[in-house]
Amino acid sequence: MDKLDFSKPLYALAPLAGFTDLPFRSVVKKFGVDLTVSEMISSNALVHNSKKTYRMLEKSPDEDPYSIQIAGSDLEVIRGAVEIINEQEGVTAIDLNCGCPAPKVVNNLQGSSLLTDLPQMGRVIETIKKYSNKPYTSVKMRLGFNEKNHVEIAKIAEASGADYIAVHGRTRAGRYKAPVDYDAIREIKEAVSIPVIANGDIDSPQKARKILEYTGADGVMIGRAAVGKPWIFQQIKAGMDEVSSELVKEVVLEHFDQMVAYYDKYGAIMFRKNLHSYSKAGYQGASAFRDTINRMEDPKEMREVIEAFFSQQFLYER
Repeated sequence: MDKLDFSKPLYALAPLAGFTDLPFRSVVKKFGVDLTVSEMISSNALVHNSKKTYRMLEKSPDEDPYSIQIAGSDLEVIRGAVEIINEQEGVTAIDLNCGCPAPKVVNNLQGSSLLTDLPQMGRVIETIKKYSNKPYTSVKMRLGFNEKNHVEIAKIAEASGADYIAVHGRTRAGRYKAPVDYDAIREIKEAVSIPVIANGDIDSPQKARKILEYTGADGVMIGRAAVGKPWIFQQIKAGMDEVSSELVKEVVLEHFDQMVAYYDKYGAIMFRKNLHSYSKAGYQGASAFRDTINRMEDPKEMREVIEAFFSQQFLYER
């Protein structure tokens, strides 16, 4: 199923560094998300045969459609990265990151700093489009670097061959704190003829519906709200309001098991940050639980503590 269906709203999981790895994406996939995207992958690291980076390309068999997101601005390096991705089976799209605000990414004319050099951004998109053997080329963008010039960015992305764009409704200067400008997303939607996916602070089924209606976007992309709530996609698509404490326990244990299977013992340590999010659902003794797991390293012991903690009922209605 290489095709993306934009005839109805498309629900996508946003790429989040350190969170949207293969174990997390496979958990989210069970809740009906339409499109999953890899963590942001440095085209430099890929071309220089970094084993760790190469592993980030991997997908779970359920992930279909699946997009790989790359960052970079050097055309030769981008071409090399695309040629490596071309050898991967089951990839639907190559996505160019034009949104990451992290200084170490920005300082190398990658991520959102491409928004300071739109002709180069256009050339990067053209290079991906020219050499990719995947059905789609896409762009994840912000509204601008320091100032908004969102319509111009979107039009260049379209003219350079992007098949769809995902728009995070803030500038780079706005990081993750400034209010999301949904008017700007609507203006982009009116200005281009390719599909537009809205992204930024969409954290509930109500908000997803409201934003789709308000912006006219072809889909929504959810990142941070899915961490600790991977069932949010099922809530949006199936109108499932509340989740049961039993479901949460089942999801948390499955996610933990996947982390340990994928990363071995280190997976348990990496999972601490996820447990911080999951435990905020309204449980008694959550901060004591977080303290305990922060000091644990043995996967077997940790799993027992997790199972005991998530066996309790919610303290309050969620």
